Order: sequence, then structure tokens, then C-alpha cells
Amino acid sequence: MSGITKELANKIAHFARFPQTGVSLRQMVEFGQNPSQGTLLRAAQFLHDELPIRLAHRVVELDSLPDNLNQMPSVLRVKRMYIDSFNELINFPKVTEGIREAVKEATIAQGEGRRKHLPGNHPNPSLTDSGIGGNGNGSGGNAARNSSSHWIPSIQHRSYHYEVKPTELPVEVAEYNRSFVKALEKIKRRHDPVVTTLAQGVVEYKQLLKTKTIDNHVQHFLDRFYLSRIGIRMLIGQQIELNQQQRLKDYVGVICTHTRIADVVQEAIDNARFICGDYYMLMNTPEIELHCPKHLEFMYVPSHLHHMIFELLKNSLRAVVELYGDEADSYPPIKVVVAEGNEDITIKVSDEGGGIPRSAMEQVWTYMYTTAQTPMLDPEFDKSDFKAPLAGFGYGLPLSRLYARYFGGDLKLISLEGYGTDAYLHLSRLSDNEEPLA
Repeated sequence: MSGITKELANKIAHFARFPQTGVSLRQMVEFGQNPSQGTLLRAAQFLHDELPIRLAHRVVELDSLPDNLNQMPSVLRVKRMYIDSFNELINFPKVTEGIREAVKEATIAQGEGRRKHLPGNHPNPSLTDSGIGGNGNGSGGNAARNSSSHWIPSIQHRSYHYEVKPTELPVEVAEYNRSFVKALEKIKRRHDPVVTTLAQGVVEYKQLLKTKTIDNHVQHFLDRFYLSRIGIRMLIGQQIELNQQQRLKDYVGVICTHTRIADVVQEAIDNARFICGDYYMLMNTPEIELHCPKHLEFMYVPSHLHHMIFELLKNSLRAVVELYGDEADSYPPIKVVVAEGNEDITIKVSDEGGGIPRSAMEQVWTYMYTTAQTPMLDPEFDKSDFKAPLAGFGYGLPLSRLYARYFGGDLKLISLEGYGTDAYLHLSRLSDNEEPLA
């Protein structure tokens, strides 16, 4: 690895040998419902061990990309972000022995001194069904698990959080939690532009090779990388929100335990219609009909759900307007139907925008596949993927599918060329799927 010291490169390689630890939506909620400062400290210790491992996995993969993709200026910027965050975390102070002992005494016991673990997870179907592959162990994962390390002495005992009694603890516990959250907030801001910066790197790569497409190797790398990013931001965001003094009703961190689907979808409808009307300067924006039980709720991350629905609606609106023209007197409505099953909640988005040729169906899941002009980003661009001009990068559908798969769902398309397209967004309501770590 160029541009860093040999000692830091060795630490990154070392951490990348350890397996990543997946958690589920239900585990995050059950842990975070009534967290004490001691429980939050346990969570901080978990992240202090876990995040450097996840970051190291990505740095090693970025460094080993083929055909000079790893040398593209924007890819090097992304790698620098991950290295800087890794370095800050491994140099962040460890919990002192005195604090550790105080929290240990407050740990709730079951039986004869056993720690109370949260419920187990089920494997995420994305690992086997999507071709993403891997179990997050990396090379030499089991060997690394059994090895000793002066860098991460507690790595053998990583587990997603223990419940700790809300008893009185030293003031240093709260102070440590606050300082760790500040470090996480800095890392989160640094990584805001990762999606678009890496997308710019792929544009640079395509220009270098004088090609309009990317191969399967790059496609699978981007799937793994962006899934990992979703997981890292989910863990960081959850820890930051759990440490806030004021908490929103029905929220546990960034997770809403009673996500009202009709409300989230309606907000996405309003936003998508506004953007469509503004972009095409329409007096008459296509109508979107919502068919959803008004009181249907489930446990989910509302921002993820909004992002996925918004992207699907944006695609449908664009297809309809461009098929009928921006001066049409009327447009066929787009229909959103929400169905409640025992395992999944499924949201269908149907349009009459002309459909997609069968030969192009696989391409719609390919990063950089778009009929819009790809923008060139300013090197100082620092917005998150929710605020970036992703329409021009062709990232809307692939990223939406990753957000669905992160918690055990999926996104599928069925198209009738010459008529329209149906998108099926499957969301797991069981909430016990592990993250698809690779």
C-alpha cells in the first residue's frame, strides 16, 4: 500500500484477516430499547473492535482491484478515507481497567454468571441468492480468530452487546461514550461522499479503458463494497442516535419499531412528483395511486424505505413522461400496491412507461447503466448518497436492491416491453436476518 507507513499497512493487513460480525435489525432494537451508559459502553467496545475490521477488509480490496482501477484518482481518495478512519479508530483510547471492571460488575447474569446474549440471527439470503458470496471471514479468518494480538486483545470475545444494569457507574463511562460518539460523527461525515466518489472512479476507469460497460468482477466488487458501507453507516448511525438525550417516539436509534408504511410511501410519492414536475417543467405531473392498508406497520429504517421507493417512483415517472412527452394532456397513473404477508411486506410499483427490452433486463442492475448523461463531480463533493445526483450515474436501482437485501429483502423487476414495468420490493418483516457481510 503506497502513501502510508509500513507499520500502518501491516496493521490493516492484520485486521483484514479477522472475520466480521453480523447483526440483525431485531438485535439492534432489542439491545437499544432502554440502554444504560454501561450498555452503551459495551456497544462502543464492540464497535471499537468491529469497525476497524470492516474498514480493513475494504482497504485491502480497494488496493487489489485489477486493471489500474485501484489507481484511479477518485478510488485513491476513497481508500484514503477508509485508511484515515481505520487509523483514528485503532488509536482511539481503550476503556480503562477501572471502567471495565465497574461495567463488568453491572453486567446482568443469567444462571450462574452467564452473560445475557441477544437472540440469534438467520443467514441473510442475499449471500446465496444474489451472487455476492462470501461469509465475511476473509482469508485466514479462523486462524486469525485463534491468534493473539496486542492490537486487538479482546477480538476473540466480540459479540453484539451485553445488557448492563442501569446502576450508578463512574462518570468516566458517560465521558468515554461522548468522546467515542464524537469520533464516530467525524468518521460518518468523512464517508458521506463515498458512493459518488467511487462512482466517479469507475467513470475514470471506463474513460481509461475506452469502454462503456464494466465487467462482472467490478460489478460484484461494487456490490460488496456498497453493502459493507451500508452496514458500517448503520452501526455508526445507530450508536450515535442511541447516545442522544432526546429520542423520537417509536424510534430505537435510527430504527422505527412502528414504521407506518403508508406515510413513508406517500412522502416518497410527493417528493418524486415534485422533482419530476420541476425537472420536466410540467403543469400536469403523472398521478401516483397508493393502495396500502392505512395502519400497516412494521419494524424498519424509514430513511432506507423512503430511498428505495423514491428511486423506483423516479424511474417510473421518467419512463412515463418520456414515452408520452412532456406536453401530453394526461398520463396513465403509476400504481403502488402494498401487500402484507407472514414473512414479507411486498410493495409493487407499476407503470405504463413502455417497459424494458428483455435483452436489457440484466443491464438495469449494472452500475453506470443509465440513459441519462453521466455528470462529472467536483473533487470536493461531500454529500451522502441520498443527496447526490445518482440519476446520472445509474446507481438508483442497484443501490436500492442492496438496501433491500441488507435486512433480508430483495428487489425484482418484471417488464412487458411495449407496455410497462412492475417493480417488486420485498421487505422482511421477521427482522432476524444477519447482515450480508462479504
